[in-house]
Amino acid sequence: MKILSLFLLLICIIFSFETCSSLPINKIKLPKEAAVVIANDSLEYEIIIIDIGFTAYLASTAKQEGFYTQEYMENRNSIWVASWNSRAQSPSMYNTRIYENIIDYQSQKDYGYEVNYKLFNYFLFAQRKYKINLGGGFRSGRIN
Repeated sequence: MKILSLFLLLICIIFSFETCSSLPINKIKLPKEAAVVIANDSLEYEIIIIDIGFTAYLASTAKQEGFYTQEYMENRNSIWVASWNSRAQSPSMYNTRIYENIIDYQSQKDYGYEVNYKLFNYFLFAQRKYKINLGGGFRSGRIN
C-alpha cells in the first residue's frame, strides 16, 4: 500500500510540473502593436505615435473620451509640449531615445478634441513609462 501511494504521489508531482510548464519564449507569438495615427485633413497635419504600449494604455488605462474638457487638455498639452521640445533640443542633457522629435503644437490652433485627447494621453503614458516629469502638475503614480 505504501508503494502504491508513493507511486501515485510521484505521478501527481510529475503531472503538476507538466501542467505548470509554459511555452518557450520563441514560440509565443505576440501581436504587433499598430501605430496610433492622429490626423486632421482640414489643418493638414499628422501625428504618428509608435511607442510600444501606448495602444494598450489608451484602451485600458486612459480615461474615456469626454472625461476631460478640450480646454483642460489644451492647457496641459501646451505646457507638456514646451517641456518636451526643450528636452528634445538639449540632447546632451536628456535621453535622445525618448525625446527624438520636436512637436509642432501651436496653442492658438484648434486641433479638435480627438487630437488633444490622444496627445494628452500620450504625455501621461510617456511620463509613467519613462518615469519623467514634464511639469504642469503631473505627479508620478497619479493620473491627472
